[in-house]
Amino acid sequence: MITDQWVVERRGPRTALDPMRAYSAAFEEELDAAGALAPTAVVFLTNRECPFRCVMCDLWRNTLDETVPPGAIATQIRAALQQLPPVRQIKLYNAGSFFDPAAIPPSEDEEIAEIVGGVDRVIVEAHPGFLTGAYAERCLRFRDRLGAFRLKAEATRSGVATRLEVAIGLETAHPETLARLNKRMTIESFRRAASFLAEHDIDLRVFVLLNPPFLKGEEAIDWACRSIDLAADCGAAVCSVIPTRSGNGAMEALGDAVEPPRLDALERVVEYGISLQRLRVCADLWDVERFFDCDCSELRRTRLQQMNRAQTVALPVPCERCNVGSWKLKVGR
Repeated sequence: MITDQWVVERRGPRTALDPMRAYSAAFEEELDAAGALAPTAVVFLTNRECPFRCVMCDLWRNTLDETVPPGAIATQIRAALQQLPPVRQIKLYNAGSFFDPAAIPPSEDEEIAEIVGGVDRVIVEAHPGFLTGAYAERCLRFRDRLGAFRLKAEATRSGVATRLEVAIGLETAHPETLARLNKRMTIESFRRAASFLAEHDIDLRVFVLLNPPFLKGEEAIDWACRSIDLAADCGAAVCSVIPTRSGNGAMEALGDAVEPPRLDALERVVEYGISLQRLRVCADLWDVERFFDCDCSELRRTRLQQMNRAQTVALPVPCERCNVGSWKLKVGR
């Protein structure tokens, strides 16, 4: 049985980080609900590690042992945004849960909302466990603060409040596999979190893994597609499909239980999701080079980029070695 101790014992060292600086920031364009490319800032916050020790996670490398000093998160966000061009969306990703008080001190919420409240949309991430009780109440207060600052902002032309979007890592709709990931969540807790967000007019984004531990081959592809189905059923507006990375120590220790994902499989899952026309489905292409295994791999990355931006199925990449057919033939959905 996988436990927190088992996962932690197999880790390497953390990165040395400055608690007053975001460990990374990036600019990207993402297709919005209206079909326009929205300029987006992605700020990777430096904060205390998430309390959940998921077996596949490598985000702990860029976290701290302790809660950041007062004002640190607002300082990180302000400095990161100054490095980037103007944007309409801001993603505040913190390698955990935004509403975890040990990671993001609640005392900073008002200042954070003031910094980011002039944009169309703010996206944060949260484990379902941090969308209940007092954590859920904090989520609603943050939503309201975002809206209040947007409506006050001189730059606002539409008079529409900033929308809050919460990203949840569903990972997989396969109940037994989800239980073995040591994430301490269930399909039912995911459904409850999604219902809470929908009830309170907060948008939902979902992260789904391709080839999580214990799922391989065609079964992994099928369950990634089923996971997109579940995300859509729960009202998600966006689903990001993440090819599961190794290299965190625990993944190597699992041995044959882990099968590296292939780019052609990622294409098939994204094609399936886009074909539903129920939500926007994108491939997470960060560090995707590690999955290059054929001369056609660069073309496949380009194709995935095209599908991410257009949300239409692009022409397939011909390759006799990969022998990829249509998702309609390959995915029994």
